[in-house]
Amino acid sequence: MTTAPMYLRDWRAWQPAGQQHGPTVSDPRLSTVERPGGQSLPAMLRRRLNGLGRAVCDMLAELDPKGTALLIHASRHGDGERTLELLYALAEGDVLSPARFGMSVHNAILGVHSIANDNRRSLQALAASGDELAALFSEVRGYLAAGEPRVIAVFSDAPVPARFVEHAPPSRGTAAVALVLTADRGRRVRSEPATDTNIGAHGAPQPVDVIDWLACGAPLLSPRRGLAWQLDD
Repeated sequence: MTTAPMYLRDWRAWQPAGQQHGPTVSDPRLSTVERPGGQSLPAMLRRRLNGLGRAVCDMLAELDPKGTALLIHASRHGDGERTLELLYALAEGDVLSPARFGMSVHNAILGVHSIANDNRRSLQALAASGDELAALFSEVRGYLAAGEPRVIAVFSDAPVPARFVEHAPPSRGTAAVALVLTADRGRRVRSEPATDTNIGAHGAPQPVDVIDWLACGAPLLSPRRGLAWQLDD
């Protein structure tokens, strides 16, 4: 089956400096501030988001200042801390806060950004049990094949709360990345069968892996799909 071509036109990323492992990535498109300011948001909306959410909103405001792009956001765990607080409250018989519940849903970050940036295009949030990047690319290709000129794909995640660490795959830390993907402009994103015979030993791609891929250019592996994504020069 022939898939729609997909090109990387631009990107932004956030990874706190204190959580960087391995070689230090130096690129003006990568923010390493410990506490994102959320300057793209009015104070009333900014207060609703944690650092990860503020970082995502600031990246989207840079990449799509006019609020005209279609947006897709993938996260394996979402805001685990907020969700667990709600579950604890339920277990104790407390009344749930509607505002807290509204910010615990998977599309909360895009919702806040769309209000601040007046983006009235389609917004989509997804989780795929560790296959988030492949799911993102599949969704983007569908929109591009249908004639959408560009799509911004966001991939973010954070470690699960300490109580559940032993039940989740190892995390490489809190990070977020936003990709401007088009049908015909930029560096082509190619997917090919992975040649690494030990691909099963690799974990599912996390946002940190995507940042390394963007900055260093090494193939990005998808163990479940048996694929390697590469960026053409």
